[in-house]
Amino acid sequence: MPITIKRRYIEDYVKSDLKNRKMVFIGGPRQVGKTTFSQNFLKTTNPETHPAYLNWDSPQVKSSLIRGEFPNNQKLIILDEIHKYARWRNLVKGFYDTHKSTVNILVTGSAKLDYYRKGGDSLLGRYHYFRLHPFSVKEYNGPMNDLLLFSGFPEPLLRKDETFYRRWSRSRLEKIIYEDVNSLENVKEISLIDLLVSALPDRVGSPLSIKSLRENLEIAHETVERYVTILERLYLVYRIPPYGTSKIRAVKKEQKLYFWDWASVENPGARFENFVASHLLKYCHFIEDTQGHVMELRFIRDTDKREIDFVVLKDKKPLFAVECKTGEKNLSPHIKYFKERLPIPKYYQVHLGKKSFTDAETGAMVIPFEEFCELENIP
Repeated sequence: MPITIKRRYIEDYVKSDLKNRKMVFIGGPRQVGKTTFSQNFLKTTNPETHPAYLNWDSPQVKSSLIRGEFPNNQKLIILDEIHKYARWRNLVKGFYDTHKSTVNILVTGSAKLDYYRKGGDSLLGRYHYFRLHPFSVKEYNGPMNDLLLFSGFPEPLLRKDETFYRRWSRSRLEKIIYEDVNSLENVKEISLIDLLVSALPDRVGSPLSIKSLRENLEIAHETVERYVTILERLYLVYRIPPYGTSKIRAVKKEQKLYFWDWASVENPGARFENFVASHLLKYCHFIEDTQGHVMELRFIRDTDKREIDFVVLKDKKPLFAVECKTGEKNLSPHIKYFKERLPIPKYYQVHLGKKSFTDAETGAMVIPFEEFCELENIP
């Protein structure tokens, strides 16, 4: 059966917001498909040359936008990577306030647009923000192993070639580090960010030690923290904080780090954990972006190093906890321990096998990850 990609999970919500005359901002990792997604709204066979598609990286487009010139007689205008322009907020705000009754505006960028719009004139109330994630189990109709091997990014996933993936991944990292960081952040030693990125995959799945990174890179603690934050803003990595109370002597300051491209993590166990984390983060962002609830992805860990990989919270209330195991194993004893002490209604232990059962004592489900995604409607 030929492999196809289903319609992107946020499409109907973006259409609805545009219909209601809101600007729509779409952020997400570089090469995740934001441009293709947005160009589909133009309904043309040549979106790259369509007058409504304005890419800031084009010198001609850049010159026109700086002069305040926008195309005429277009119902939708797409502004791609416009956040690289220092005064983009005022430019977009002015055009929207003047033409919002006749023109829809779709803004895309490979960075956290909600961060880079801060300062200057506020755009609050004028837009809705969506974060576009890589393809997930429910969006891809092929084997889940394809996703694990080649990532959820469209180009390498559809090619399904390990050599191509490695070359694509290397090129993508170079563009993020040497183009995106340079254009958006004031960083003098770009090579240190390169070294930091190469050190991070081995730390996936474990508490992230800024102290250890500082010692390895021989730079200040504050500098390492700033560099990791920059990588988060550029959708290369993300961190999640701990969850818990004094009843379990939960750790408070430790965080765990994961990559948006889980296939860049070589260790199979860590890669699967990153894979699950990315699906859960996608779920959280989807609910936040479409329904407005406050969603949080956290992990559970106490001072005795008992741990459950993830817990999802909605408006500060836990929905479910998830433990990851690559094989079909017996229930983790940590689930029983934390279930007796924390107000989490559902516990899952997900794996890559086929076995599924419910633990009689705790009610926790040991379940294949694909089945879990269906059960909890992970987009």
